Amino acid sequence: MVRWIMHVDMDAFFAAVEVLDNPALRGLPVIVGGQSLRGVVSTCSYEARRYGVHSAMPMALAHKLCPEGIYLPGRMERYKEVSRQIMSIFHDLSPLVEQLSIDEAFLDVSGMERLYGGPEQAGRLAKRRIKEEVGLTASVGLAPNKFLAKMASDLHKPDGFTVITHEHARAFIAPLPVTKIFGIGAAAQKELLQVGIDCIGQLSVADAGVLRRIFGKNAERVRLLACGLDDRPVTPDSEPKSIGRETTFERDLLDKESCRRHILELSGMVGYRLRRKGYYGHTLTLKVKYTDFRTITRSITSESDISSDEDIYALAVRLLEQVPLQKGVRLLGIAVAGLGSGQPLGLGFEEDAKRQRRSDVTDKLKARFGEQIIFRGGSRS
Repeated sequence: MVRWIMHVDMDAFFAAVEVLDNPALRGLPVIVGGQSLRGVVSTCSYEARRYGVHSAMPMALAHKLCPEGIYLPGRMERYKEVSRQIMSIFHDLSPLVEQLSIDEAFLDVSGMERLYGGPEQAGRLAKRRIKEEVGLTASVGLAPNKFLAKMASDLHKPDGFTVITHEHARAFIAPLPVTKIFGIGAAAQKELLQVGIDCIGQLSVADAGVLRRIFGKNAERVRLLACGLDDRPVTPDSEPKSIGRETTFERDLLDKESCRRHILELSGMVGYRLRRKGYYGHTLTLKVKYTDFRTITRSITSESDISSDEDIYALAVRLLEQVPLQKGVRLLGIAVAGLGSGQPLGLGFEEDAKRQRRSDVTDKLKARFGEQIIFRGGSRS
């Protein structure tokens, strides 16, 4: 059976939903994200992109580039509602759907010729149903594997449709820049240019020793992708790899005591999310972004299961001691990885029981009134 993978990526999703709900915004530079000048752009319309605005850009810079833009705070519940409509369409089209984010997914449409007449017809049906039933446009890529399908969907946005066939896959991607391969950033690109490699075709036939020097243990994976090869399956309902939360501050934090207070608050949020989903973890990562946007992370692995607010906080504070604070801190984040499900193993029956009772009470309040309803002493002062 010939393998065909479809990647569907919604076009400027958050901004497109805002235009869908308010047609008066059509044709205008719509920018969705944090509304303070400390916030960042989540999504912007293609009209806004003509001004140089893009996702993850500081909102202050977006205002300078596009002062006449329409700036909106975002409505995540509405975006989730529309996302569910779209994912329902995908599940109608294929039993193998792997949702990557709120607005994109892989579908395995191999062997579905009898249903749709072929993979291209399946892709066009996906676009048509999204347009007719939801009112939005999507870009679709069809190819023999995930890597090529995702690359294809990105080539002709917005409202694109690109097919990379098995026979022409390697020739199709050969002239594209090496940065089209996920994971090759500016630093790796610079090293590749120094040895005369600037396109994927050159990368596919590069000396193995050169690739090992630049990419280390990932050298063979990069070479295979450059050859258009990727054997990863479409995996439905994949488990989350981590659960976390981060906060950008209106004013920089300048001392560790201020950081500790916010870490205490974040610990409660992450702990609640872990318990609500029935998970515990083993590795905790602290993320710190400085005022100049330089970001560092520190991680620690615990021998015991992590799910309580207290354990998360204790580990995060230990990591904070390893972090220099010569500059102000604009963002803090905590994530717990190495997830498992079931009843976590803790310190001992009596202590676990006390923590469990405290968690049960606070979790019920948060479930009923929202995460912001209760904070531990010291997290806000």
